[in-house]
Amino acid sequence: MIAKRYEPFWKTTPMAQMAPSEWESICDGCGKCCLQKMVDDETEEVYYTNLSCHQLDINACRCKVYDQRLEKVEGCLSLRPEDVAAFDWLPDTCSYRVLHQTGDLPNWHPLVVGSDREMKTQGLNVSHYAVNENTVDEERWEEHIIKWVHGMPEPYDPTY
Repeated sequence: MIAKRYEPFWKTTPMAQMAPSEWESICDGCGKCCLQKMVDDETEEVYYTNLSCHQLDINACRCKVYDQRLEKVEGCLSLRPEDVAAFDWLPDTCSYRVLHQTGDLPNWHPLVVGSDREMKTQGLNVSHYAVNENTVDEERWEEHIIKWVHGMPEPYDPTY
């Protein structure tokens, strides 16, 4: 007897129809969406910093108040399936973006690999470079601007 091969839910279920637990599991836990962003008032360009929200457990890359984050953290956003087309402000390694754009998860994703080990090996989470926002005066946040290069942070150079 030949065993029937099942496709994983992220290949068969449109993002807008995923159960809440499925949608949440698409998050790879990188913590990049928890980095503070600055917006240029004139151009509306978004700049990432290496400064994490004060509620992010940097080592674990998890929000300490996830269930209450929208009430406890001013400006925190809820990533929802109906908004996925507008997620271009997230780094190109964001699993929500990758799934939306390609129909599959990246080969390092915890759902694909079975753990977050490969993600950590490739340095794809913020644990090795994030700094708690409360440790830096807001006037100095510009010094912490980074740019994403294939999901990895590099210092921002305004000359290019």
